[in-house]
Amino acid sequence: MNYILKDENAVYYECGFSCDNEIFLKLGNEAFFFTDARYLTEAKEFIKNTQVILMDRRDPFKAVRDCIRKSGIKALVYNPAEWSVDEFANLSSKLHINFKKSLNFSQKKRIIKSEVELDILREAATLGAKAFDNFAKYIRESGFRLSEKRLFNEAENIFKNYGELELSFSPIVALDENAAKPHALPSDKILKKDMLLLLDAGVKYKRYCSDRTRTANADENMVLDKNAKFEDKLKQKVYDTLLKAQEASIKKARAGVKASDIDKAGREVIEKAGFGKYFIHSTGHGVGLDIHELPVIGARSRDVIEENMVFTIEPGIYLPNKFGVRIEDTVIVKSNSVEVIG
Repeated sequence: MNYILKDENAVYYECGFSCDNEIFLKLGNEAFFFTDARYLTEAKEFIKNTQVILMDRRDPFKAVRDCIRKSGIKALVYNPAEWSVDEFANLSSKLHINFKKSLNFSQKKRIIKSEVELDILREAATLGAKAFDNFAKYIRESGFRLSEKRLFNEAENIFKNYGELELSFSPIVALDENAAKPHALPSDKILKKDMLLLLDAGVKYKRYCSDRTRTANADENMVLDKNAKFEDKLKQKVYDTLLKAQEASIKKARAGVKASDIDKAGREVIEKAGFGKYFIHSTGHGVGLDIHELPVIGARSRDVIEENMVFTIEPGIYLPNKFGVRIEDTVIVKSNSVEVIG
């Protein structure tokens, strides 16, 4: 297959290097990496088995078009989600070949992880879990009477390990009613004892992501594990329901199972407890170089689970203007089991 890529993670997967201005071209057995002068030295240093070509500053796509014409190919596969209308027009308008759309074809290639990738993902999860412990310690020692905004900033520093790591995504730190928003933005709300605290965060290790969510009662003994205890009976009921739902979905996750059935297993627990309408998103998503990859673990997903797929299981219950609870782990699917890496 002849194909062209522009997404940084997709390009990195192909050749071991990427930057914010690059194009990767695969033509038969030959591979080409195009970039500007700022990245040329590093590209030549890190890229193997791929020809590195300098882009023309006045027309970044000229060298790419010249390479395609020289190859004599008749068709080229591309992911339309990677290209702006202007970029694609610049590339394609001067080429008389068949451009074939294939949405997310790179993610489809990456859906089954190699053993090397699995080891990297395990290490990313370990580093992320350690950061959860460090953030819980910070809350116990210094977090009370601070705002969500301040806690958010501290979470960023802790998960970055003060410059040693990158974030998988911007952390979510939410208290009580703000936790009822799945992707809550930090507010001026002040953390007080016995508030519900939700933390969703992850780190990157060798560019691969970790992803975890914990919900806890904020007090002097707070830990961010899955054994949360609340004095408020409704909070405890919601939490216990959600934990059972997550366990049901994890138990269902095996090679050969439909992704929609994993979603259904947990959703039925939540619906039976009377909270069905408050579970407003899918159960999970793939994790790898991108924080959201394939497969999709949702009610309408057509994906069938295979060995060495990696994805999250993260049911949530969100009671508007009251509170929200989410519990999330990342799992690796094996033939007859599932490995929870956190």
